[in-house]
Amino acid sequence: MYKQRYWKVMTMFMIIFLLVSCNKNAEPKPEPVENIEQDTVGEKSPGYLYHYPLTGEPIEVEPTNRAISVMVNNHPAARPQSGLNKADLVFEALAEGGITRLLAVFQSEFSKKVGPVRSARPYYIELAKGLNAIYIFHGWSPEAQEIIQSGYIDHLNGLYYDGTLFNRVTFRKAPHNSYISFENIRKGAKQNGYSMEGAPKSYKFLAEDDQVEGKLQKDITISYSNQNFEVRYEYDSSIKKYKRFSGDVQTVDYDTNDPVLLNNIFIVQMDHFVIDDSGRRKIDLTSGGKALLLQEGKMREVSWKNVDGRIVPYFNGVEIRLVPGKTWINIVPNIDKMVNF
Repeated sequence: MYKQRYWKVMTMFMIIFLLVSCNKNAEPKPEPVENIEQDTVGEKSPGYLYHYPLTGEPIEVEPTNRAISVMVNNHPAARPQSGLNKADLVFEALAEGGITRLLAVFQSEFSKKVGPVRSARPYYIELAKGLNAIYIFHGWSPEAQEIIQSGYIDHLNGLYYDGTLFNRVTFRKAPHNSYISFENIRKGAKQNGYSMEGAPKSYKFLAEDDQVEGKLQKDITISYSNQNFEVRYEYDSSIKKYKRFSGDVQTVDYDTNDPVLLNNIFIVQMDHFVIDDSGRRKIDLTSGGKALLLQEGKMREVSWKNVDGRIVPYFNGVEIRLVPGKTWINIVPNIDKMVNF
């Protein structure tokens, strides 16, 4: 009797042991999470799989929407502009004479309207093309007209939609009064059969705990020509962002009075060539060269490269990560003569 009980107990232990072992072996191994390239952005926000490609800010779903780029007038009579505070990325470069124009690129968020909208130039077209962006403008130079009419880039031209997709405001005089809403941009894209999908390739971004390198430099001034086109950036350590000033006036949104606040200031030196009697320019966007990068109140002497159409900061052959947030890229012909600390 004792032996029978003994073997019954031992048999029960063996069955329990085998069941536990089988259950352990049957537990599924966790599958690796498909994500955007970990080398592309820092792990800024745990729990978020995706980040916007031009700001590095986290988002719960993959951002597949296409970027929109708008030629924005920067004449003193056009300031303050509408929509610049919502742009992920803004390029500033010389047009004719000492006047600068802006290419504002939107992908992570959009303003209700943007403007005043100004005319196209070839180098702005190339910058927009490098981000796979729909290009919005009002008018064109002869060289820009030739490129655009070849079908090179998806676009909306205010010359053909004046009073329909583009609207003239009454508080400014032409050519400083053409505006477009993002509702009308979407409408125009649909009319022309342009896809609104196709996000630009991502920049690389710092993770939350990464340290910015460089020497302390909180303020910087860029003198494009006269006082009206002198740009100044001031770092505000209380909000960890740069404020922008143009002609000694802070850059704010016309409609909301919200300031333009930036996380990265990237100043790039590119060769400029005057190509006609009107002072129109050609700018070398491809050769790479000298640059300055300002982040979190620090400055680094770096270089820039054109990577598949994007203007990207490099140091010792390695792409530099941006601080997550908004970036302003100032294109200048000569850093040493135009930039003051």
